[in-house]
Amino acid sequence: MKGKLTLGAKILRLGGVKRVFKQIFGVKGERLLKASQCYLWTTAGPIAGLLFISTQRVAFCSERSIKLSSPNGELVRIHYKVSIPLRKIKRANQSGNVKNPSQKYMEIVTVDYFDFWFMGFLNYQKAFSYLQQAISEVKNTLQN
Repeated sequence: MKGKLTLGAKILRLGGVKRVFKQIFGVKGERLLKASQCYLWTTAGPIAGLLFISTQRVAFCSERSIKLSSPNGELVRIHYKVSIPLRKIKRANQSGNVKNPSQKYMEIVTVDYFDFWFMGFLNYQKAFSYLQQAISEVKNTLQN
């Protein structure tokens, strides 16, 4: 629960989810369609954060910072960020846990075959439909 309160405080402090998105990713000329709390699956396990779906990208920023070693050997804390341009998404897939159908997963596969797994959405179906809509609109724009 503490993580959700921290995120809520940050959103309030910056003046809303749209401002958080703009500040974290430095976006210009794109509109935020949906922001959802979720987890990004990594080789080190799930990372809690916010998934942003905009008119030009899918982006994720971790709730908490993680520790990494800098080139000079010092430990630094940074937020885990992912930014995927919609035009680079090959497909988005829905998946679920066979033993627990309420656990739903969203897989995003890029044109260079990297895959990103998101899970733990409060409203999975709504987030997935916004993602499909955003991908579809970009593909239609690119075809015209």
